[in-house]
Amino acid sequence: MFKGGNGKEGQTNSPDKLNRIVEGTVIVGEIKADSNFRIEGTLEGSLDTLGKLVVGPTGKIDGQIKCANADIEGEIKGDLVVDGLLSIKSTAKIVGNITTNKIEIEVGAVFQGVCNYANQKDAPLLAKKSKMDKAEDAKVVY
Repeated sequence: MFKGGNGKEGQTNSPDKLNRIVEGTVIVGEIKADSNFRIEGTLEGSLDTLGKLVVGPTGKIDGQIKCANADIEGEIKGDLVVDGLLSIKSTAKIVGNITTNKIEIEVGAVFQGVCNYANQKDAPLLAKKSKMDKAEDAKVVY
């Protein structure tokens, strides 16, 4: 997919491809990237990356986010779409809707919004289960 100087393809989550916004830096606008992102500063706008997003304890994002995986320790105001694993640490504060395939939330984290589980391979099983539940409910006499 991508070829870097080390000759490895498809390494968007490799540590050698890291974008970093340090504490004290404020960026306003839209960011699109193929690699990992670590935010310790502030982003006012959207972020779309094929790599992993890490929002450190001092990091703040006010906008829409789409990424492969995410570790959140800081603050997010806006919707978050994560294709893989979303890890919400105890120091995190999220106000917005989440769509993800996998999620882990530590005790102490603050989340205000709606969480949608979007694992595509489980969708047929969930639909089948839903139909079975409806059929069972029809048989139950109250």
